[in-house]
Amino acid sequence: MNHILRGMILASALFIPAFAQKGNPFVGRWDFNITNQGTTRGSWLGISEKSGNVEVWYQPTGGNVYQVKSFKIDGSHLSVVITAANGKRPEVSWELDAKGEKLSGVIKRGEATQPLEGVRAPELKRKEPKKWNKPVALFNGKDLTGWEPMGAPSTNHWTVKEGLLVNEDHGANLKSTGKYEDFKLHFEVFCPDHANSGFYLRGRYEVQLESEPLTSNPPERRIGSIYGRIAPKGDLPRTPGVWDTFDVTFVGRTVTIVRNGVTTIDHQEIEGITGGALDANEGEPGPFYIQGDHTGGLKFRNITVATPKK
Repeated sequence: MNHILRGMILASALFIPAFAQKGNPFVGRWDFNITNQGTTRGSWLGISEKSGNVEVWYQPTGGNVYQVKSFKIDGSHLSVVITAANGKRPEVSWELDAKGEKLSGVIKRGEATQPLEGVRAPELKRKEPKKWNKPVALFNGKDLTGWEPMGAPSTNHWTVKEGLLVNEDHGANLKSTGKYEDFKLHFEVFCPDHANSGFYLRGRYEVQLESEPLTSNPPERRIGSIYGRIAPKGDLPRTPGVWDTFDVTFVGRTVTIVRNGVTTIDHQEIEGITGGALDANEGEPGPFYIQGDHTGGLKFRNITVATPKK
């Protein structure tokens, strides 16, 4: 009898903590692919809880990540107000139910609804390779081999002049035909005054390139940042009209950026995708892509990539 009683007590002790550890099913990082008018783009939610206080951060398909203040969690249901209603447009909200490692529901725009599903973002924790292959050129200095404009051909203003990759006017973005996972990237960029562009890693994380007035952007959206996510350290001179050199090492979620020989982001984690991401498939390799829809006049040279040596 005593053995049985002890067994029951032990079983109860094991069961109660396991049940209590369930907690908030929404806590974590979540990736969403959203399709509008035949085009798919990535979006993201980051939900954290500390001492009973919940924070919700939202990355729209464009722009920067920001904290959402209007939300409600009721058991396994989450309602997030993305855009409040005003005189010109109805409220936009996400209505999501937690089901294991997925969030399923709809986007509501007034009375209209659109299916929505998110998956828990992968951790992507990997050690940096001990050795790397020799860098290979991604741009041959002659033509657009290895790259393809995105969108209608009439919007493409990418060309090659005097050995340089040039975007003559704002229009199409430019994407590499190859896809990459972990890498060491090198490129050199010439930003004219008041330029705004970006160089995307795996097509999902933007290294910001700009030469706008300092008052136009906070630090996490200035040149050399991971747009909206990580501000570069230090106060390097801004040099519109002069070539800038970037060396980017990206392994899993960990990024290091060296600009003009100075380490400005040192082994920092990128929590999630940035605005303009081609998709939210964070666990997959992806292309490089360069924004061409914001500004014309940018030039690139010496674009190379090294991959891990097996």
